[in-house]
Amino acid sequence: MKRIIFWIILLSLLVWGFKQGSFVYQNFRGIGPAVRPPSGNIATILETTPKQAVNTTGLPLTLLPGFSIHIFAKNLGVARVLAWDPQGTLLVSIPSQGKVVALPDRNGDGVADETRTVLTGLDKPHGLAFRDGKLYVAQTGEVDVYAYDPAAFRATDKKNLFDLPANGIHYTRTIGFGPDGRLYVSVGSDCNVCVEKDPRRTKILVANPDGTDLKEFASGLRNTVFFTWHPTTHELWGNDMGRDLLGDDIPPDEINILKEGKFYGWPYCYGKNIVDREFDTGTGAAEKM
Repeated sequence: MKRIIFWIILLSLLVWGFKQGSFVYQNFRGIGPAVRPPSGNIATILETTPKQAVNTTGLPLTLLPGFSIHIFAKNLGVARVLAWDPQGTLLVSIPSQGKVVALPDRNGDGVADETRTVLTGLDKPHGLAFRDGKLYVAQTGEVDVYAYDPAAFRATDKKNLFDLPANGIHYTRTIGFGPDGRLYVSVGSDCNVCVEKDPRRTKILVANPDGTDLKEFASGLRNTVFFTWHPTTHELWGNDMGRDLLGDDIPPDEINILKEGKFYGWPYCYGKNIVDREFDTGTGAAEKM
């Protein structure tokens, strides 16, 4: 009798351990960053960098011959998007501080003279763009346009163009004017992997410069943080950040050539049309793509 009880307890513990291990594997694998060793000793790599390559940042960076790198401005916090104003001054958005700042380099020596606040009190400002001398700013929940004075680094007369779903785990909103003159904006997902309730999420949206006719351009994009246009084909290229909790190297993040009206797979697929069987269980939605 005692032996039977022993085996029952042991079997129960094994089943419990298996279930706990399976839960951890399914839900927490890949939760930490993938830290890989460098291809060689960093100190040795820097020592063998061609002498004509100059790095004065103090950071462990290697450069190709003929290139140099130095610090243009510092102590900004978590700087995000860069944009040149009509007079060639660099503007930077700082979402965590709710600010947009200007970094004038008046003598052209490649180092900012000062940091000037252009806008403050914003809600996670990210995307910046200029058109016809006006400054366009994407906060997490809206896109606005301002009259801009490049001499004083001032933005005034705010006009709201359209609202967006705010915050979420991907709160950044990137904007840019395409070769067609239309205003494009990216809106990421509100979750790791799910079917979104707000139809404006996981998309590239497009509107007229005055904010009218806001509509979907491309969909199925978990979080296209940045995008740009090919200089000769004028095609829209954008990245896409894949879902989490599948492993250090799964899924691969993407660079997509974005076509109007096309669906890019999220949340049912990731990478190059790989079915997400951990999410799409039983619906068959991925197989129908």
